[in-house]
Amino acid sequence: MSIVRAEAVSGRAGTAADNVNEPADGAPAPLAPRARLLPSLAAVYRAQLSRARVARIPLLFVATFQSVGIMILMRGVVDGGDEARAVVAGSSVLVVAFVALNLLAQYFGQLRANGGLDHYATLPVPPAAVVLGAAGAYASFTVPGTAVTAVAGSVLFQLPLTHLWVLVAVIPLSGAALAGLGAALGLLAPRQELATLLGQLGMSAALLLGVLPADRLPGPIGYARDLLPSTYGVEALARTFDARPDWPVVAFDLAVCAAVGVCSLAVATWAYRRAAVR
Repeated sequence: MSIVRAEAVSGRAGTAADNVNEPADGAPAPLAPRARLLPSLAAVYRAQLSRARVARIPLLFVATFQSVGIMILMRGVVDGGDEARAVVAGSSVLVVAFVALNLLAQYFGQLRANGGLDHYATLPVPPAAVVLGAAGAYASFTVPGTAVTAVAGSVLFQLPLTHLWVLVAVIPLSGAALAGLGAALGLLAPRQELATLLGQLGMSAALLLGVLPADRLPGPIGYARDLLPSTYGVEALARTFDARPDWPVVAFDLAVCAAVGVCSLAVATWAYRRAAVR
């Protein structure tokens, strides 16, 4: 019967364990590949949608009621024509501004203030997936309210309902542009209270510059209207109320809205990277 020393046994066991955890050449094991953009985007979108469903649905009713109330008030001073088209289109897109711009600015401002960005920074997902997923989830809540507002306004001002299918393009493009702006405001604001204030000011700008007819605005304010991302979605929707819409112009407005949306989401992604590393 042979006696084996404990040091020899432990040494052999340690060598075997090292051989299991490390490659044969002694190099460290490779890390898992980084998650791809589209699967990460889908995961963040579903998580944000389920998280915000209960909290945001009452606010969506508030946004819809607010837009319908504005149209009822404007019915007393606007009879029809281009002014009625501007009121209905602006009030419809205002629902998007309330949720995608105002609430998203508050959400990212809150995340930055309470350290919630640290959680997302530890996830192996691209920064663009976090921004796009949250923006898409918030913009999705605007679909029923925008549709209800557009139908109610068309009935109230006796406008045709024939071309309201254009909302299929107006809602996501306006939502992307305004959600990107809201996320950027919330991430770049140094304090949570300032993010809330900027979100409220952005929604107020969408209200005043979108609902009021363009020819009623003073010159300098008219230039500010051209800089507002939601303006082009409002213009595209308003043109479809004509008996024979100028579709090339409608397509141009939607293309400009899409370009602004890409730029605003790119700025929001940069602002997320900047805020997450601090």
